[in-house]
Amino acid sequence: MPPLNTSHPSPVTFSLMGIPGLEHLHVWIGIPFCSMYVVAVVGNVTILAVVRAERTLHEPMFLFLCMLSVTDLVLSTSTLPRMLCLFWLGAHDIAFDACLTQMFFIHSFTTMESGFFLTMAIDRYVAICRPLRHTTLLTHTRITIMGIIVVIRGVAFFSPHPILLRQLPYCRTRIIAHTYCEFMAVLKLACVDTGATSRYSLSVASIIGSCDAILIAVSYVFILQSVFHLPSREAGFKALGTCGSHVCVILVFYSTTGFSIFTHRFGKNIPAHIHIFIANMYLLVPPFLNPIVYGVRTKKIREHVIKALSVKVA
Repeated sequence: MPPLNTSHPSPVTFSLMGIPGLEHLHVWIGIPFCSMYVVAVVGNVTILAVVRAERTLHEPMFLFLCMLSVTDLVLSTSTLPRMLCLFWLGAHDIAFDACLTQMFFIHSFTTMESGFFLTMAIDRYVAICRPLRHTTLLTHTRITIMGIIVVIRGVAFFSPHPILLRQLPYCRTRIIAHTYCEFMAVLKLACVDTGATSRYSLSVASIIGSCDAILIAVSYVFILQSVFHLPSREAGFKALGTCGSHVCVILVFYSTTGFSIFTHRFGKNIPAHIHIFIANMYLLVPPFLNPIVYGVRTKKIREHVIKALSVKVA
C-alpha cells in the first residue's frame, strides 16, 4: 500500500465528467437511462410485494429472486439518480465521502448480483436435476445462509476499496472521467504509484467473477443434459425457453462486467466513451431485465400480478 502523504490531503470534492466526447448528448442519453431505471424500480418492487403477500410463493426460487431484486434496487439507485443529475442538471461536483460511499455500494452490490445469479443457478439445477430433493436440500435455513454468505462476500472483498482510496494523496486533477465514482477512475487521480492497489482490485474482481461464471456455466450444462432427457418434448421446450432467457441476462451481466474489468488491464486503446458507456450497461441493464425475465416470464408471479390488478380495477 502506498504511504500516506500528508502534504496532499484528500480533496473535499471531485467532479464527474460524464461520458467523455459525448457531453453534448448527455440530455438525450439520460432519457433511455431514466426509462430503464423506472422499469427496474417498478418491476423489482412489484416482485418483492407479490412474493411478500403470497405465501405460496415462499419457495427457494422466489426467495432468491427477492434477494436479487433488493440488490438490483440498491445497485441502480446508488448510480442512476446521481447520474441523471449530472446529465440533466449539470451537477458535476460530488463530495469525497459521498464518492467513496457510492463506490462501495456499486462494487459490493455488483459482487452480490453475481453471487445471487449463482444461487439462482444452483436452485434451478436442484429443481430440474434433483426435483425430489429440492425442498429438502434448499430449506429456508440454507437459503438464508446462502444469502448471508453472498452479502458478506461482497462487503468483505470491497470494503478495503474506499479505505485504500482515503489514504492516498491527490495532487492531480479533481475531474473523474466517468459518470459515477468507479474505483479505477478515482485511483488514477492519486499522485503516487498505485500499481499494487490496482492489481489487488482487478484480481479480486476477476477471480470472483470468473469463479461465479464458471459455476453458473457448469450448473446450466447439467440442467441442459437433464432437459434433453425429459420424456415430454413440450416440457423440454418450456424448460429450454426459461433457461435460455436466464442465460441471456447472465451473459449480458458478465460480458459487460468482464469487458470493463479487462479494459482497465489491457484495453488502453479502447476509446474512453465506449468503455464508460459499457461500464454503465452492467449497472443498468440487469436491474432492468431481471424483473422482466424472472418476473413477467414466471407464470406464478404473472398470475398473481394480474389477479391483484383485476381486484383493484373491480
